[in-house]
Amino acid sequence: METTSRVEGVPTARRTAEGYLRAPFAWYGLDEAFTGPRWLMQVGTAADGSVQHGSTGHGDAPSIKSDASGTEKERFAVVVTVAASPVRRTGDGTGVLDATTVSSAAWLAGSGLLVHTWPASLDHMTRDNWLDQQTETAFELADDLEGPDWSSLSLPVDGVPVTFHYRETESGWVLAGSADGVHIGAYGRGMSAYGLGFSQIEDLDAYA
Repeated sequence: METTSRVEGVPTARRTAEGYLRAPFAWYGLDEAFTGPRWLMQVGTAADGSVQHGSTGHGDAPSIKSDASGTEKERFAVVVTVAASPVRRTGDGTGVLDATTVSSAAWLAGSGLLVHTWPASLDHMTRDNWLDQQTETAFELADDLEGPDWSSLSLPVDGVPVTFHYRETESGWVLAGSADGVHIGAYGRGMSAYGLGFSQIEDLDAYA
């Protein structure tokens, strides 16, 4: 995807919502069955500034997995919403944006989980190399959703069963599927993916 992730919302939650409010598509989060904390994370924009995707968090704020104190007790799920779009030119006419697919959501979810997963014994340079390698692996896995690393999981989206591609990793789980006009990815740990449901976010204030 030809987008760049820009963290919205520093320093206030109200400012965070600005990026989400610019999106021409609906945002998704966990449905009302989840009663824990919710928060906005970041949006990804194209070169012309248009919002292409973003993430919402649920549960405990995730920490780096190599920080052994408490990570085994973490319970969180992050939902990634990606605008479903064909190949198209950028708003300024200077380039082309790739089409978005379920694989786009799977890659964003897989790479998102990596951000919170550091091997404990790596120095900074080796850690960067590890992240590059793992990100490439996440991309390759997302490009082969029918491969043996993925299984199928049916979860409700706005109350309607939807088939998701699902895989588990040593540090959590990743899934991806499609809804009305968007692709949905998710990742987490400590919370079972099998009991989740998704719905459109009607009020971003619930995530402030």
